[in-house]
Amino acid sequence: MTRNVGTIDRMARIVVGLALLSLVYFLEGNMRWWGLVGLVPLVTGLVSSCPLYAVLGVSTCSAMEARR
Repeated sequence: MTRNVGTIDRMARIVVGLALLSLVYFLEGNMRWWGLVGLVPLVTGLVSSCPLYAVLGVSTCSAMEARR
């Protein structure tokens, strides 16, 4: 899997993912399941690779980060 998510983008994805996941605990009824959407940015942030970025040919990762 090629890295295409840079450091700042990665940290933002992790924070947003955790914030969205917290909605599972704060919302009630069927709305609480929308918090599971937070898994997408959390996982892409943790693995430093975004499938949508790959399809669109976008990369926020510098050349040095991509080699790691």
